Amino acid sequence: MEAETTKLIAIAIIMGMGTLVPAFSIGWIGSKATDAMSRNPEAASKIQTAMILAVAFTEAIAIYALVVSLILKFV
Repeated sequence: MEAETTKLIAIAIIMGMGTLVPAFSIGWIGSKATDAMSRNPEAASKIQTAMILAVAFTEAIAIYALVVSLILKFV
């Protein structure tokens, strides 16, 4: 296998895992936050703030995977 082919396969794996895992994590975070808000409506604002923060950090993982893939592709 050539070096360029190996490089492209690594990029595909990084982008695949770097988008699928955060997507499932964001869905799980949203599901658990919705469950928590339905059980305790008075704490909905605190739960929503924590959920948005957690989603932002999880989405950063996908952005890091994109950056690593672009570095591998063009460097």
